[in-house]
Amino acid sequence: MIRLPPPGEPLPHSVSDAPFDPVADHAQDEGGKLAHASQIRVMWWKFRRHRVAVWSAVFLALMYLTAAFAEFLAPYDLHTRDTANIYAPPQQVRLFHDGRFIGPYVYARTMQLDMENLQRVYAEDRTRPEKLRFLCRGDEYLLWGQVAGDRHLVCPSQGGSAYFLGTDRLGRDILSRIIHGARISLTIGILGVAMSFVLGIVIGGLAGYYGGWIDAIVQRMIEVLQSIPSIPLWMALAAIMPVTWSPLLVYAGITIILGMLDWTGLARAVRSKLLALREEDYVQAAQILGARPRRIIARHLVPGFMSHLVASATLTIPGMILGETALSFLGLGLRPPVTSWGILLTEARSVNTLALYPWLLFPVIPVVLVILAFNFMGDGLRDAADPLR
Repeated sequence: MIRLPPPGEPLPHSVSDAPFDPVADHAQDEGGKLAHASQIRVMWWKFRRHRVAVWSAVFLALMYLTAAFAEFLAPYDLHTRDTANIYAPPQQVRLFHDGRFIGPYVYARTMQLDMENLQRVYAEDRTRPEKLRFLCRGDEYLLWGQVAGDRHLVCPSQGGSAYFLGTDRLGRDILSRIIHGARISLTIGILGVAMSFVLGIVIGGLAGYYGGWIDAIVQRMIEVLQSIPSIPLWMALAAIMPVTWSPLLVYAGITIILGMLDWTGLARAVRSKLLALREEDYVQAAQILGARPRRIIARHLVPGFMSHLVASATLTIPGMILGETALSFLGLGLRPPVTSWGILLTEARSVNTLALYPWLLFPVIPVVLVILAFNFMGDGLRDAADPLR
């Protein structure tokens, strides 16, 4: 028989029936510090509950570290060509040879021309294992364009080859080009979001704080921009850039285009928040004390929902990465010798090429993984920034 407690006392419950709440558990363990914790700390406690978002953040951190040290991590230089291994398939890394452990290695390959199908046929030579070298000397490079070096994380054996994801039509290592292309594709999203972030806060802040005719003009401008399909608008603006521009200018132009066209959603979020907060007592008190509108917006209003803005910006980055990839794939974005994931995918536009060399589609894998990681991390940040969760 279950005995009920006297009226006014809570019902007992077992520890196993209590929901797991890291934020509440942390507050109990630390003596109730949740009430005195900063907004950033509370967001961090909530963010840790979203395991997928945490692992996505770790994955993205590794991707950006890879992009930062691309020269060291890539087995070959970006433009190194091997005419003896054109359209070579991926080589499998193995550990055991004839039942004996010899460490990471790949088999040597032989190549023959198939004159009937007009293609190269590669075959593994199982009698010639080629051990991989680590922290070895290879192609020379300039790390960040400043530091000269020739050390690589992994290299093929002397006189051998190590093409883990195959090669393209010029005999260039696809894995090395994917690693180098990450630097462009990942940074263009960050820089574009930084520009749209500033534009969204400034324009949305003015519309939400002042209202009236300023708000009406901003809203009509946002509606016009959002009514135009994104891809045709990107293509039209990208086509305006002169073909004589250097790769650096084209990179800056693509970044500006993506940043100037993706601020509308963020501006509307800022406007809606300011419309709700500008009538609060602390805002009116700041106005009575003579604070300028710029100070009120920057010091009192925007910090109150900065966590929501960060979450929104995180969800915007994937769209910019896809925009750069689409423009480069269509030949209207970045151009060689600059390499991005979109440029690498231009090799896979031909159906006949894909039928013979399917490994040319490997650059799409990091694009999909990065987009998913940003979306998962953005969901976690959005949940952490929501005070009702």
